[in-house]
Amino acid sequence: MKNWYTADCHFGHGNVIKFCGRPFETVDEMDAAIIENMWKVVGPEDRLFILGDFAFGARTKERAFLEHMFAQLPGAERHLVVGNHDQKQTLELPWDTVSQVSEVRDGPHQQRNTLCHYPLITWNHARRGALQMFGHVHGNWLGSRNSVNVGVDVWDFAPVDFDAVQRRASTLPPNKHWHDVEPGADLE
Repeated sequence: MKNWYTADCHFGHGNVIKFCGRPFETVDEMDAAIIENMWKVVGPEDRLFILGDFAFGARTKERAFLEHMFAQLPGAERHLVVGNHDQKQTLELPWDTVSQVSEVRDGPHQQRNTLCHYPLITWNHARRGALQMFGHVHGNWLGSRNSVNVGVDVWDFAPVDFDAVQRRASTLPPNKHWHDVEPGADLE
């Protein structure tokens, strides 16, 4: 069972195409491409973590639309880390878990990494090498050495695994405020 991470799908949200410069003509094309990309990587025994903003816009008031989008998600488990656009009807879908923040063991050392819709400055086990994964900022920021954006806008509209997140983290600069909040902690 492998973990896959993504954020900011914004299913049903036509305006996100313009706001974020997404390369789609229609919202239906965008929704289909994101679902197709999920199915390309997430296996039937895998866990899918969506770090907020599953869906947004007028269609998300339609229970049938939300259920239709949810039913298309791959994987054995589907987890939602709540984002600012996840409303009551999204939270009521049959997720395996719904949380504001989650710790998930992953990586070669099975470290407890922190998942949150929002980028954080520090988190549990940050000094021990645990990564933080987030969304919310779309394509505005890739993250830092230990806090990585897993949103669809910066990962070709597909979920990513821990190895990809860790590789990207190693290419990013340290957060310039890291030593303000974790004095003495090394990021190298």
